[in-house]
Amino acid sequence: MTETTPAWLSTDELESTRARMPILYVDAVPVRVDDSGEVTHVGLLLRIGPDGTVSRTLVSGRVLHHERVRDALLRHLEKDLGPVALPRVPASPQPFTVAEYFPTPGITPYHDPRQHAVSLAYVVPVAGDCRPRQDALDLVWFTPQEAASPQVQLEMPGGHGVLLKQALAHVGCLS
Repeated sequence: MTETTPAWLSTDELESTRARMPILYVDAVPVRVDDSGEVTHVGLLLRIGPDGTVSRTLVSGRVLHHERVRDALLRHLEKDLGPVALPRVPASPQPFTVAEYFPTPGITPYHDPRQHAVSLAYVVPVAGDCRPRQDALDLVWFTPQEAASPQVQLEMPGGHGVLLKQALAHVGCLS
């Protein structure tokens, strides 16, 4: 069999690697901004998990071997939001935080039962038409106050609600 995507691991290789070392991820909080650059809305994906539960999540995914972080951000934004979302990722993006996900709950606010993952988290303005794709059922735009509400936070597993609140604080939407 000819290997056409050398940056991808097979399912068995990924499972084995996840059991032995942290995996690098990116998390993106898609936002709409007004003319002055103030965040007016936050986009949250609606997904069905492997166990059948419905939840709200951020754009998230692995960084491939030999892939720049900026390219990984753009790839995952397009994968989840569609090809005409028009994300504005700077030439040299700076994360607002680094989130460490552990398979053991309680070490940090972030939990991923599959693995130990380190994620660089970004707030990314999007200007185009967003149409969820892949395993996302829908994309809903919330005001920053709605996104930070206890009701929405309860719908965000694995610490994504905590990460969202950090993003909102970073852009001046929470005090």
